[in-house]
Amino acid sequence: MLRLYNTLTNAKEELKTVEEGVVRLYTCGPTVYDYAHIGNFRTFVFQDLLRRYLRFRGYRVIHVMNITDVDDRIIQNAREQGMSLEEYTAKYTAAFIEDSRTLRIELPELMPRATDHIPEMVALIKKLEANGYAYRRDGSIYFNISRFPGYGRLSKTDFRGIQTGARVDTDKYDKENARDFALWKAAKKGEVFWETEIGPGRPGWHIECSAMSMKYLGETFDIHCGGADLVFPHHENEIAQSEGATGKPFVRLWLHSEFLIVDGEKMSKSLGNQFTLRDILAGGHSPEAIRYLLLSSHYRKQLNFTADGLRQAQASIQRLEDFLQRMSEVAVEEAPRPDFAEAVAGARRDLVEAMDDDLNTSAALAVVYDFIRSTYQRMDQQELGGGDANAAIEFVRDLDGIFAVLPPEAELVDDEILRKIEERSEARKRRDFAESDRIRDWLLAKGIRLEDTREGTRWKRVRSRT
Repeated sequence: MLRLYNTLTNAKEELKTVEEGVVRLYTCGPTVYDYAHIGNFRTFVFQDLLRRYLRFRGYRVIHVMNITDVDDRIIQNAREQGMSLEEYTAKYTAAFIEDSRTLRIELPELMPRATDHIPEMVALIKKLEANGYAYRRDGSIYFNISRFPGYGRLSKTDFRGIQTGARVDTDKYDKENARDFALWKAAKKGEVFWETEIGPGRPGWHIECSAMSMKYLGETFDIHCGGADLVFPHHENEIAQSEGATGKPFVRLWLHSEFLIVDGEKMSKSLGNQFTLRDILAGGHSPEAIRYLLLSSHYRKQLNFTADGLRQAQASIQRLEDFLQRMSEVAVEEAPRPDFAEAVAGARRDLVEAMDDDLNTSAALAVVYDFIRSTYQRMDQQELGGGDANAAIEFVRDLDGIFAVLPPEAELVDDEILRKIEERSEARKRRDFAESDRIRDWLLAKGIRLEDTREGTRWKRVRSRT
């Protein structure tokens, strides 16, 4: 039974979907004013893990992730660089997609852009006006939070004593400064705007996600994800404006990933520790190690991102690769022996039990490494058959279908590598040690390390552990 922690209720709840067997999932995507930093990618990798695990558990997933391509920062940056909104955001949208693919993040079924959905936002604002939740001031339209009794449920804050009628136009603010928020911002000289039924202007940030999520997933859907920094004001405001417009529950389960810190300190530009994925890759670390580290601790726990953590993550991946390589050397396509089949089934049950408990990734990984240790013991005691090895490979591959931390090019059979090993063996037989060393060094440069043993030459893949 899959149970997930619902921020709205502060409790783990069984996943019960609107439509049986189908999960409608909305995740807050990037605001494309700059390259996404590693803290952003902690959230995006967590969301990808959730998506993969839901499919592993047999659900059909309809996943929508928005692209916020209009907000205060985007408008300001585009204007400063003398670019149109479309030109400016296209660069960072493409960069986000490229970085996501580098980290093995699967692209969702739909990635709607805010600027393509102005009519839907206008229609939603008109509903809020008709229902008495919105009012106009100086060409802008605001949501009256005093009219929505449930305001504050998600962030667990009592807003009953707020100053009635106080307004805020900026998209981000603190709970202590809660105000009526802008649904529609009046047109300003020199800023992009749209001519609409409700007047010239542009949408506020919060209305964008409500309009796009409900268009593609329905007025009530299953899961909404984001970083902990979005609980207030963004998600609190999404609930208010969505339920104010429809009168229906907006989302069943709210999932939020915790913050990432760097070397024990809060990440910020002023401290010089706000790194993009590209910065970390340039330091010699692999995408797989970055992804592994981001997934190694529970998504609701703060993660300390360090160079030592990346090295440990790379070493953990190497253990998985070494195990697959050792198993591939003896694996055959046949059924495992009954006792080993039960061992695999037990490990699989333990893995599912860990992941069903609110995606407990650290417990799930511990299950896999325990399985690897016990399988090596069977091999050392000559109790491992070829069918057993094949079943072990399938189990680790199942894990990687969820975690996606093994390099995609790490195939179990590589004809070129085997051919080179044979050429080296022939060179050694004819005592051409210069050629033998040249082939060994060539393979090492390709990430293949050879080990000469009494049983013959073994090879394994190795990667930078910078």
